[in-house]
Amino acid sequence: MERTNADAAPGADAAPVADAGAGARVAAPVGFGYSALDEEKRRAVRRMKTLATGLLLAVAVVYVLAKWAASSGAGGWTGFVAAAAEAGMVGALADWFAVTALFKRPMGLPIPHTAIIPTKKDQLGQSLGDFVGENFLSGEVVRLRLRSVGISRRLGGWLAEAKNADRVTAELSTALRGALTVLRDSDVQAVVGEAITRRADAQEIAPGIGALLEKVVSEGGHKRVVDLVCGRAHDWLVEHGDSVMAAVSGGAPGWTPRFVDRRVGDRVYKELLRFVTEMRDMPEHPARGAVDRFLKDFAGDMQSDPGTRAKVERLKSEVLGRGEVQDLIASAWGAVRAMIVAAAEDERSELRLRVRASLLSLGQRMSVDDRLQGKVDGWLEGAAVYVVTTYQGEITSLITDTIAGWDAEHTSKKIEAHIGRDLQFIRINGTVVGALAGLCIYTVSHALGG
Repeated sequence: MERTNADAAPGADAAPVADAGAGARVAAPVGFGYSALDEEKRRAVRRMKTLATGLLLAVAVVYVLAKWAASSGAGGWTGFVAAAAEAGMVGALADWFAVTALFKRPMGLPIPHTAIIPTKKDQLGQSLGDFVGENFLSGEVVRLRLRSVGISRRLGGWLAEAKNADRVTAELSTALRGALTVLRDSDVQAVVGEAITRRADAQEIAPGIGALLEKVVSEGGHKRVVDLVCGRAHDWLVEHGDSVMAAVSGGAPGWTPRFVDRRVGDRVYKELLRFVTEMRDMPEHPARGAVDRFLKDFAGDMQSDPGTRAKVERLKSEVLGRGEVQDLIASAWGAVRAMIVAAAEDERSELRLRVRASLLSLGQRMSVDDRLQGKVDGWLEGAAVYVVTTYQGEITSLITDTIAGWDAEHTSKKIEAHIGRDLQFIRINGTVVGALAGLCIYTVSHALGG
């Protein structure tokens, strides 16, 4: 006897409670209960069982009546009817036994190879898992199936439509914003700072800087910097002439006359101003050539002189070790993050427009370019084959472990609820076919005997 709470909660999984032993109540496994649909199917199974059993009883009654009629001298036709009814009973009983043996032991008898589903549940689950693994999760099957689908061509045609490209762009933007929101700034800043510092410490920068400086000097790229320095120096001297002369006069010995100190200071200032002015206005000034030679020599030393390279490395370590530099590196992430989030949220941002244009271009190419389609399909097939071959055991274990965790009795009842109605047709067909076979055999035997 079974009772369920399906009526109390229509449409929801209900855990049936079955009487076991002396009134003990056994609940179905969690997540494996009976829904209202299951109960409807079980009622349909019971109706079909009643029909099949009724047909068995009907042919049994016919057999009894035919035998009674034969004993009463009703005629030769009774033999035909009795033979058909007898064979129909045999067929019905044989199929009843076969169908019943799937789910339980017929009449409770411990007959070998009965109650197959309850007793062989785990083996059936393992066989089902092996079947799925061999026939659905093999590398060749997956590769052939994906190749027949033509994913790249379909995907290209889908992406080539503007509305789909807009949708993908919006989804990517949402995912990007979500990822940036989840990440903690302190963690990212620490990682970025540590990565930059470690990379800078691990790689010597002097040769690279020297090579860059050498190229800049050879191409004359430094001349604008020299022009800027000379111009600013000239302007500063013009503006602070009194300060320069006071500094020169203040450094003179105390025993010299003051007017001499002023004359010397004025002379030094004028010469200094003349020198800076000439250096500013004369591209071929000897001082400029000296600067060029100094920079070339310094670039060469940074590439080949061990002492200079060691000094540059020490300076690099000192600069990277300063707190201001570490704060600058850390703050760079905040600026980049804010820029990316703002671009992702703005539908007209350059980032989203470029992504959308790239998706449309990719879709158009994939829909017509056979070579690109072959590459994409090959990547997809390789990835899918790798997944199914590498994790085939884990995938099939989902089937075997799930079935192994089911309660044997409830598994049998649930399966019977879903396929039992069709199985009852086997009993009905067995009755009808058996009766026809018995009638044919009796007729042939009667004809040959006669």
